[in-house]
Amino acid sequence: MIPWIEGEEPFPPLTSALQHPNGLLAAGADLSPARLLAAYRQGIFPWYSADEPILWWSPDPRMVLIPSELKISRSLAKTLRNRGHEIRFDSAFEAVMEGCATRGAGHGATAKGTWITDEMRDAYLHLHKLGYAHSAETWIDGELAGGLYGVAIGRMFYGESMFTRVRDASKMAMVHLVQRLQQQGCGMIDCQMHTAHLASLGARAIPRSVFSHRLRELVDYAATPTKWITSNADSDVPA
Repeated sequence: MIPWIEGEEPFPPLTSALQHPNGLLAAGADLSPARLLAAYRQGIFPWYSADEPILWWSPDPRMVLIPSELKISRSLAKTLRNRGHEIRFDSAFEAVMEGCATRGAGHGATAKGTWITDEMRDAYLHLHKLGYAHSAETWIDGELAGGLYGVAIGRMFYGESMFTRVRDASKMAMVHLVQRLQQQGCGMIDCQMHTAHLASLGARAIPRSVFSHRLRELVDYAATPTKWITSNADSDVPA
């Protein structure tokens, strides 16, 4: 059994999360900005289907990508050198969420995009307007070809979902996102749960206790939430 939380009740300790299914911690509450930000600061995220109550998760181990450990394959590097794409940030946040919802993009592991309900979309659009949620986008011939979105707090970035309509488009967006975050002093990107897609870019699993310790250090850095501005350098090929 997991606890039901209401109003301003705090989340239970992460150590009380279930092993099966891995990381299920609590149910209930809402998706207000205050609740979501409190969850992310503790390493907790919402994930549920339209016919379920809000479910909160903190899996163990935790999949993360350290920006300095980014891996770019030869084939991806070749694609990145192709000047036929443009990288933008925060220019089409809602469209990226829609792409994730309708194209079967995974949330952390293998879940389909149907978990992005209207309630979820409205909640993250609100976070985006407040300057916490961001999108990285790959554009080809003026069309949105792929991208991802997530939440930034302090020197942490929490990846939520990604999608692609053109081969490697989401990976291209991810590479440029990592480059940008590294320039901003980001220490860790939360990938939530294992996917081969993210592992190919250098993401790895760490114990939840290690993740939580590092998280506390990174979220305490002061950083004013703001919309990200796309610069010409964002379309340059990362070194």
